[in-house]
Amino acid sequence: MPATSGWYLRMFFSSLIFIYAFLPASLLCNFLCRSLKAKNTALLLFSLIFFAWAGPRVIFPLFFLSLSSWFFALRIERAKNKKEAKFRLFLSCAVDICMLCFFKYAGPVSSLFTRVPGFLQGVALPLGVSFYTFRLITYVADVYREQAKARKSFADVLLFASLFHLCVAGPVVRYKLPEQGLFKKREDGSALAAGISRFSVGLAKKTLLATPCGALADALLLTEKAASDASLFASNLDALTALPVTGAWLGVLAYTLQIYLDFSAYSDMAVGMGKMFGLNYPENFDHPYISRSVTEFWRRWHISLGTFFREHVYIPLGGQRRSAPRNTANLFIVWALTGMWHGATLNFVVWGLWSFLFIFSERIILKRLLEKSPAVFSHIYLLAFVFAGWIIFRFTDLRLGLAVFAGLFGAAGNPASDFASLTLLKNNVFLLAVCVAACTPLAGAAEARLSFFGRRHAGFERLRKIMTGAVIPAALLLLSTASLVADGYSPFIYFQF
Repeated sequence: MPATSGWYLRMFFSSLIFIYAFLPASLLCNFLCRSLKAKNTALLLFSLIFFAWAGPRVIFPLFFLSLSSWFFALRIERAKNKKEAKFRLFLSCAVDICMLCFFKYAGPVSSLFTRVPGFLQGVALPLGVSFYTFRLITYVADVYREQAKARKSFADVLLFASLFHLCVAGPVVRYKLPEQGLFKKREDGSALAAGISRFSVGLAKKTLLATPCGALADALLLTEKAASDASLFASNLDALTALPVTGAWLGVLAYTLQIYLDFSAYSDMAVGMGKMFGLNYPENFDHPYISRSVTEFWRRWHISLGTFFREHVYIPLGGQRRSAPRNTANLFIVWALTGMWHGATLNFVVWGLWSFLFIFSERIILKRLLEKSPAVFSHIYLLAFVFAGWIIFRFTDLRLGLAVFAGLFGAAGNPASDFASLTLLKNNVFLLAVCVAACTPLAGAAEARLSFFGRRHAGFERLRKIMTGAVIPAALLLLSTASLVADGYSPFIYFQF
């Protein structure tokens, strides 16, 4: 049994209580309810239970921000003119952003001072606050743009904000996208098999690939808890400085694979659950590691967050319609905010500006060079950016990240390899190969090829549907369950944001 007490009772997508109790119960209630109103009431109830499971304090910001957005959306719809509507939109966004900043930054900022007010001590980040705050902003913005009607019922807004499929790590869904299925028409059961299959793939990606990669990264690059402990800084720096070149590259590769497989697994599970309930959520990833530029990478990585910042920050600031200096400033603001959204520590801001630097450079000159260069060179360029970026992202103390970066090239006087790092490499080479393949479109291409062959051979197509619709999902669920029982609870990386 895992050492963590009560791990099996944690309510997250990769917990046994969620997979075998909460999700089946919510699906059963959804199918038993006949009217759309009854289905939404049941879905709201289960969503609130999901939030409350993390603690009663989690519910307050969810209710408050939902109430604020419900109120301002109605006031915007009743505004006498555009100027008045815009002012109310500004007030609504100000409330949302202030609340988000309070919960996201009050704790880290207060830790810098010896004396802080009592209410600032122990401020914790509520479950999913970053994601449902942005969803509520899209709701009010869509009402302002007259792309959606304001909901008369507060429960409807609360349901949209609290959807347990999306609450922890997105995608950041615009209100007008699920509105059709959530409040107007929902085809329950039509995509149940596809939803279960997608959920099973995401669960397996998390438990069988991302979690082992995370364990390998922790063994080489320190655990997050150890790396963030200021009292251990000297010993942490010594350990990372002494890490062999082979170990440094292996650790960074493992973390690079982990963060994509972990986050995309969550999105797969969210999209799959949406299908089970008759809701269509947008894709959040499109194999970003096969990109040939940083601009392309960010079109493929966390697509919903990039769309949010483009539509609600970059374009309102003027986008590319302004002068070159103003356009550069707009781009800088977007990427500074992107970094700050991920956390209050300096490394996240630097990580956001790291992306800005490359995207700006590509707009000026690098884009033409990348288009003319062989594909292999542009891929190497992209992976170099990604590797360095994830080093910045992982270490809240930039000095530790710099030690790892120097260690990649032996610049810290570290050896080329040692017995431990070579052993880890040999023991994990198959895992790494499978993980690399999982980051590419190979599986999708193989499925498309099999589907094409099946259209010509009816018997093969029936077998293919049985395998992909039942046998493979069941096998993945079984293997994932065995992994969860053996290894215990492993949180998703993006839960902290």
